[in-house]
Amino acid sequence: MKIVFAGGGTGGHILPIIAVCREIRRIYSNKDLEFFYIGPKDEFGEIFLSHEGIKIKHVLSGKIRRYSGWKTYLKNIVDVLFKIPIGVLQSFFIALFLNPDLLFSKGGYGSIPGVISGWLLGVPIFLHESDVAPGMSNRFLSKFAIRVFVSFPRTEYFPPRKMILTGNPIRREILEGSKDEAKKLFKIESDKPVVLILGGSQGAQRVNDEILEDLADMLETFEVIHQCGEKNYRQVKSESKSIITEELEKSYHLYPILKEELIKQAYSVCDIIISRAGSGSIFEIAASGKPSILIPLTESAQNHQVKNAYIYAENGATIVMEEINFTSHFFVQKLKFLFMHPNELGKMRKAALEFAKPEAAKTIAQYFIDYLTSK
Repeated sequence: MKIVFAGGGTGGHILPIIAVCREIRRIYSNKDLEFFYIGPKDEFGEIFLSHEGIKIKHVLSGKIRRYSGWKTYLKNIVDVLFKIPIGVLQSFFIALFLNPDLLFSKGGYGSIPGVISGWLLGVPIFLHESDVAPGMSNRFLSKFAIRVFVSFPRTEYFPPRKMILTGNPIRREILEGSKDEAKKLFKIESDKPVVLILGGSQGAQRVNDEILEDLADMLETFEVIHQCGEKNYRQVKSESKSIITEELEKSYHLYPILKEELIKQAYSVCDIIISRAGSGSIFEIAASGKPSILIPLTESAQNHQVKNAYIYAENGATIVMEEINFTSHFFVQKLKFLFMHPNELGKMRKAALEFAKPEAAKTIAQYFIDYLTSK
C-alpha cells in the first residue's frame, strides 16, 4: 500500500502529515506500507519527514502573490508559466513511477503539483483544510478531491457533501508529558504559575517584542517558557539578559524551538498558553486542556487566524487579543487578573477539552485504511 502526501512545507502542513502517518502505522500492520512526500524543498519538512521514514521527492512549485508591485507581477508570471508547470511534470513522472493507492494533501501552494499530477493519473485525492477560511490552493484543489477533511465547524467555501469534520491532526505523543519530569527538564523550582509562550515554527517577532517590554514584571509573578523562533533567538536572548536580573533569569526559560520531547513536557507543566492562532496550535492547546490567550496574525491569508481564534473562543476556551490591543502592560495585567480568578481558568480548561478533537489523526487514518481495503 503506497500513500503519497503533499503539502506546502511549513510546520502547519508537515506535523499533521506526521500525525496521520503514525496513526496509519498503528492501525495497518502489513509490511507493504510505504509513505512518500511530494513537495518543495524545505529544511524543516526534510528533517521531520525523513525522521518518520517518509521518502521525500522534491519538485518545483510556485504561488500567486497578492501584494502589489512590478517585482511581484514578474514573480507571479514566472511561477505560473514555468515553475508550476515544471513541478506538475516532475510530479507526474514521480507519481507514474510510484503508482500510489491514494494521495493526501495538507494544502499550501507546494501541494499543487502533486495533486494535479495525481488527479491526471486517476489517483484518489483527499484534502485536509486546517482553517476556517481556506487558502487559494485548497479552494482550487478541492475540485479534484473526493473528500475534504476540515478542522472547524462552519468551514467556508467547500460544498457540504464533500466535507468531513475531523479537527486538525495532532501527534498523540505531545499529550504524554509528565509534570514532574517537565519541572526537572525546564529547571522550574518555584511555585509560580507557568506561562508557555509559543511563537510558531517561524517565531513571532511582534509578540517577542511585547513580551520583552514587560518581561521583568511578568517574571516577578510567573515562570515563563518562551519559544521565540530560531531566527529571533539570539536577539531575544541578548535583550532579555539586559532587562532582567540574575535572580529573575531563573524563571525565564528561552528556546528557539520546542521539539516534540520539549513541547509535550511544556504542555504538561504550563498553566496557560500564549500563542498565535494557527489551527495546529489551537488544536494542540485544546487537546492539552489548557487556558490560552490567542494573538491572531493580522496578515494571515483570508484573515484565517482571526476567524480561527474567534470560533475557538465561542465556548469560552480562550481569550482573543488582537494585535492592536496586545500591549505589554495590558497583557501582563490580564494574566494577573486571570490567576486571581481561578474559577475562570477552570471554565477555560473545561471548554478547551470540549472543543478538542485529539482523535483527528486516527479518524483520518482509519478512513484511508477502510477506503483502500474496501476497493
